[in-house]
Amino acid sequence: MAPVATIISFRLGGDDGVAVEARKWSDALDGLGFDVRRVAGELRGTIEADDVVIPDLGIGGGEPARADVAAAIAGSDLVVAENICSLPMNAKASLAVADALVSHRGRVVFHHHDLPWQRTTFRDLEAVLPPRVEGALHVTINHRSRRELEARGFAGAVTIHNHFDLDAEPADAQRESVRTTLGFGPDDLVLFHPARAIPRKNVPGGVRYAAQLQRVLPDRRVRYWLSGPAEDGYEDTLARVRERSTVPMTLGRVERAADAYAACDVVVLPSTWEGFGNPTIETIAARRPLVVHRYPVLGEITAYGLRYFDLDDAAPLARFVRAPDSGLLDANLRRARANFSLVDLPAAIEAAFVAHGWRAW
Repeated sequence: MAPVATIISFRLGGDDGVAVEARKWSDALDGLGFDVRRVAGELRGTIEADDVVIPDLGIGGGEPARADVAAAIAGSDLVVAENICSLPMNAKASLAVADALVSHRGRVVFHHHDLPWQRTTFRDLEAVLPPRVEGALHVTINHRSRRELEARGFAGAVTIHNHFDLDAEPADAQRESVRTTLGFGPDDLVLFHPARAIPRKNVPGGVRYAAQLQRVLPDRRVRYWLSGPAEDGYEDTLARVRERSTVPMTLGRVERAADAYAACDVVVLPSTWEGFGNPTIETIAARRPLVVHRYPVLGEITAYGLRYFDLDDAAPLARFVRAPDSGLLDANLRRARANFSLVDLPAAIEAAFVAHGWRAW
């Protein structure tokens, strides 16, 4: 009988970063021979027969009963806590899951995309989250977080950077239909910012860059496209940014990330903080230039030789727009495939398990 792995989080199945990476881990664990099921406060997309929804586990939920959580994960040979005990967006849910995992008889992985002390709002929970579960494996998506865990006494933590499908040809991506739907003209230069509008995503910084680019590219109409929506009380700030912007701004999402990347000409990642920053690699697969702010863990990605445009200077991108350099895109793709390819994720997870002493199930 195949071992059972249960992935538990606030929400799964959607297009937010944690849900996307949880889906990749689910596929990787399936490839390693696990029977994978899910427990969450909110499940989007297709719901399988053995999925469990506990509404109070959701970000906007209440206080789930510990017994309900324990029952949902009972019998699992492995439980992967996807950021739910790392960033307490619903602290009562995080603590209920932590409590259930302490007495769970199977093995436990804490997959950390963020940590409570990395957000001012959650620092008062640093003493209890992430929980100290005997024998658990802590996996971070960047080396900085691993070092921070080690400094707090979490020995044996490992880093597995996010992995991406870099082999699929985006041939069916819908450029023209998306541009038409969103009102972009054939000659518009569309800067796409794939993010919810919250403070750390730095929408004002991205819009300022777009205005700088417009000044050095007066013969092209620059458009700023933010996927959005505004969350965490950022609605009024975003409204002011849109009102003051000197470049036209569009707010809206499309169903598939591949279509969004195909429809734009440039991607902007002005964030002041990211646990990883998936657009750094997704744009390489889509062969789009990326403009970045130098957020703290970006250096872990550029250390592999990947090259991006700097948010502080629009002139280099203007030169690229006038004379595209396919060599830059080719080199980025080659280096990304060598270090972040999705086909290598199962082996990375298995290696972490073996190094932790988990050789059989």
